[in-house]
Amino acid sequence: MSFRRGVVRQSKFRHVFAQACKAEHCLDDVRVSRVTWDGPLCAANLKFIAVIIESGGGGAFLVLPLTKTGRVDQNIPTVCGHAAPVLDVQWCPHDDHVIASASEDCTVKIWQIPDGGLITPMSEAIVTLEGHSKRVGILAWHPSALNILLTAGCDNVLCLWDVGTGDLVYQLSDAHPDLIYSVSWNREGNVLCTTCKDKALRVIDPRRGTVLKVREKAHEGTRPMRAVFLADGKILTTGFSRMSERQLALWDTRDLSEPMVTQEMDTSNGVLLPFYDPDINMVYLCGKGDCTIRYFEVTDESPYVHFLSLYSSKEPQRGAGFLSKRGVDVNKCEIARFYKLHERKVEPISMTVPRKSDLFQGDLYPDTAGLEPALLAENWIAGQDALPLLVSLSGGYTVPPSKCGTLRGRPKQLSQTDTSPGSTAGPENPVIIQMEREGSSYECGGRDIDGGEERIKKEEDQLSDILAEVQGLRTLVLAQGQRIDVLERQIARNEDGEA
Repeated sequence: MSFRRGVVRQSKFRHVFAQACKAEHCLDDVRVSRVTWDGPLCAANLKFIAVIIESGGGGAFLVLPLTKTGRVDQNIPTVCGHAAPVLDVQWCPHDDHVIASASEDCTVKIWQIPDGGLITPMSEAIVTLEGHSKRVGILAWHPSALNILLTAGCDNVLCLWDVGTGDLVYQLSDAHPDLIYSVSWNREGNVLCTTCKDKALRVIDPRRGTVLKVREKAHEGTRPMRAVFLADGKILTTGFSRMSERQLALWDTRDLSEPMVTQEMDTSNGVLLPFYDPDINMVYLCGKGDCTIRYFEVTDESPYVHFLSLYSSKEPQRGAGFLSKRGVDVNKCEIARFYKLHERKVEPISMTVPRKSDLFQGDLYPDTAGLEPALLAENWIAGQDALPLLVSLSGGYTVPPSKCGTLRGRPKQLSQTDTSPGSTAGPENPVIIQMEREGSSYECGGRDIDGGEERIKKEEDQLSDILAEVQGLRTLVLAQGQRIDVLERQIARNEDGEA
């Protein structure tokens, strides 16, 4: 199947658009690593961004607060404990302050980043994992079990570690005859898929140490392949055809004899790195050396992988970091954010869904994996499995001010009366609620406010009127949002030739 837009299809993600942030929100003077390794070179979570950088006499990476912008001082502290270049970094999904790094020095190190970021250079890791005989280039944390980390090296060996104890709990040394290109856990974390230089796609049970399924020549080209497990158990791969065309393919793990769909894209030679959002089933493809990011929606209807759009810029990307879903701005209907690596700059790129309603868009934000692990390491090692524990993103949503001008703000302060000894609050020192309305301030208090009880009653009536009006506006916005959805569906049907 050739890569094309196809017939217009009804989807809430049809109009997702990507936009680079303004220059003042970028990180400048970041000496991104020039290491010859086809990895993302960057990782981001709710609090920090980590970028592998050039370093003399060893390997290092930057860790900066996500709020950091502007020029990065060349003397800024780094994580610099490796004896050779760093090839991969990955944040722990169960602790926003813990990060793993893999290096050409054949070791994997675990680091604890302090609140606010680094103040001094960090050279002592909390755990060092030594089990590979050649350089280590792939890291993959278990999605639901605490402290389980998978590593893959150029010795063709997969190692599974309990980083809480530093123990090597499983080692698969015979599953791959050649260099491992990628590793991906499934949603439960009981099997994983790998791609290898021998062009084979494998499904492996790491605890039993057995290869469950193999698909030889998943992509016939000689360039590196990548694979990622989807939420429903299917596998999406990227690779190259015999004619060196870049491809993506979707596989049903029940039968790997033929792909469900294959799409050819272009003839560029950059390896396509897939980034997957299991909450909304979207896949983003970033090609190293490309100037574009393509994004797709995976569904159960043919042709299964639906091209949505692409982001294009003038500068090629050296790598890219994919922000943890808990870090997106739900108030702006942001569904994903990338950190594009230039030669000396890190540029945030935001993916948003245009919505006119100011309400929390629950359909865009299903519950996502939270910090709390579903299993302890010993439980998983003993054979237990569990899906990640989910949390709602609605807690990160703040109701914006009304656009109608009647109410320009929410309550600035709402303190409960404190009756503890020494407290200044009480009947003679009342709670104060301040609300901005048309540039003026209302204060509701007790007997010590000028004007006495009559003024209090008047202001309470005014406050009640304001709150009633806010409720009415919210109801109106909700109704209009529903009407907009109906009209958008009608427009989609007209475009599809159904109306």
